[in-house]
Amino acid sequence: MTIAQLQFPSVRHLVDETEWKMRVDLAACYRLAALFGWTDLIFTHLTARIPDTDHFLINPYGVMFDEVTASSLVKVDLQGRKVMESDYDIIPAGFLIHSTVHAARPDAHFVMHLHSINGVAVSAQEQGLLPISQQALFVMNSLGYHDYEGIALKDAERATLARDLADRQFLMLRNHGLLTTGRSAADAFLAMHKFEAACMIQVRAQAGGGALRTIAPEIIAGAPEQIAAGRRGRGPEVVWQPLLRQAARQSPGFDQ
Repeated sequence: MTIAQLQFPSVRHLVDETEWKMRVDLAACYRLAALFGWTDLIFTHLTARIPDTDHFLINPYGVMFDEVTASSLVKVDLQGRKVMESDYDIIPAGFLIHSTVHAARPDAHFVMHLHSINGVAVSAQEQGLLPISQQALFVMNSLGYHDYEGIALKDAERATLARDLADRQFLMLRNHGLLTTGRSAADAFLAMHKFEAACMIQVRAQAGGGALRTIAPEIIAGAPEQIAAGRRGRGPEVVWQPLLRQAARQSPGFDQ
């Protein structure tokens, strides 16, 4: 039996350059998440809100992360209605989480929510993320926690989700997974890379069985200045072009 590969008609001629770039960047995020092993089959979501609109892009239901293309992304409004024709539906739980964040945070142009194994493992720990690694240093000054309320299908969860995220970049959904926001794909992706790495390090350090050494609170507090100095005035975009090249090498076709 031959399994047909998915083919998506191009929508590039139907959108402006700003939206097309966001589509390409978001599709790259999906492909990179697959390459890094962060997927939960088809059951998590990465989204991008189109500037000056109430429309955002989300993955088509039933498509693996390594199949997502710029043209396959479904464009919906904050009520979940499609605003561009698509043969695919979207997942209600993913819509609730992402529409809530995009509505509450106009600055969150990109939102990533994952059920990565390490992230879920740490989200199940009472103490949450521990200050035991340089990777955690990037996260802890802008980290919130959201208690588990079941599968995200109830409108009542919108208020608590928005409250717990507030103006932070990182949110640990207890017993559930990780969420990051960003003004760009680079911003949200680099944040998730640090978040997931910090969780992986924590799980492995705990598995070693020895006492864990924590980073001093004053070092944690000074992390934003240290990070800015280390980047020499360059933001997360410094790593985005190399990541796009990696996606093009290892998972070509996302920009179609």
